[in-house]
Amino acid sequence: MLDRLQYVKQRFDEISDLIIQPDVIADQKRYVQLNKEYKDLKALVDKREEYINIVGNITEANEIIADGSDAEMVEMAKMQLEEAKDRLPVLEEEIKFMLIPKDPEDAKNVMVEIRAGTGGDEASIFAGDLYRMYTKYCDSKGWRTSVVDLNEGTSGGFKEVIFEVTGEDVYGTLKYEAGVHRVQRVPQTETQGRVHTSAATVMVLPEAEEFDVQIDMNDVRVDFFCSSGPGGQSVNTTKSAVRLTHIPTGLVAQCQDQKSQHKNKDKALEVLRSRLYEQELAKKEAEDATKRTSQVSSGDRSAKIRTYNYAQGRITDHRIGLSIFDLDGFMNGNLHKMIDELQLVANTEKLKESEVF
Repeated sequence: MLDRLQYVKQRFDEISDLIIQPDVIADQKRYVQLNKEYKDLKALVDKREEYINIVGNITEANEIIADGSDAEMVEMAKMQLEEAKDRLPVLEEEIKFMLIPKDPEDAKNVMVEIRAGTGGDEASIFAGDLYRMYTKYCDSKGWRTSVVDLNEGTSGGFKEVIFEVTGEDVYGTLKYEAGVHRVQRVPQTETQGRVHTSAATVMVLPEAEEFDVQIDMNDVRVDFFCSSGPGGQSVNTTKSAVRLTHIPTGLVAQCQDQKSQHKNKDKALEVLRSRLYEQELAKKEAEDATKRTSQVSSGDRSAKIRTYNYAQGRITDHRIGLSIFDLDGFMNGNLHKMIDELQLVANTEKLKESEVF
């Protein structure tokens, strides 16, 4: 393991020198990438230092015990040896997972799109419930959320809502939420008390930087229209809402959340760029899927990934077979256990494939 960590240390020292070079600072794309790599490697270098210290403590303790001339020192050495031996296997597992090659997209911010599926008004209400669940989870992580566009349902919730999430390692955390979410409950709109099954689709798009996707504005049709829904004097009077159509692909993005036409256009462009970027990623994932089958792949939008059963107070993730019986807490943003398990399964699969050791 130390040999592997020595390569990490060498690369860390190399990047430490590079990020202070004027030509690197002037190249924004390279500078951002190197800074991200520096941060990731710094965590590994710190673990390396801890590993070296623990191995050194074990060697030192064994030498003192073998010498045996000072009873008090021997007793202290035995305690030190026990602590070090308990910590060492745990630390080795932590380092193994940290050495798994990271998806370069994981650090990106995201655009989350939630759309009501089958189930009419109840599907829209459920889409609204999912939106609130995710915003509460994002709040608990210290991430910022902002609505880009929405289309309200006739009986509450949303036919569609798009929102941006910014923070640390957002895509790497939320990407496994992409897919079809199914709810089983008695709808608010049901008078007979029968349980209905409805669905909503969640898409999680990594936010593309300008240097990730180049858009020729000659290929984009720009339409301005009046905002709809609540919002004050500018609604239905000022053409501040913006719709962008990418002619080569037919992709459409719009934003009506900001009062400024200019800000709406910038936001819509972010969505369009993310959708184009996600298209390319989907192609890459499809190619990767021919090489391996991931249990928690984030690529298949049509896959039913999770069921929310209100009668039993249960949430079941079908990919990993995990059920959690805390539906109220879950819908109030307590997704941590589920997401931790999904990441653990994904990392374990990567660990088997990567043949790091």
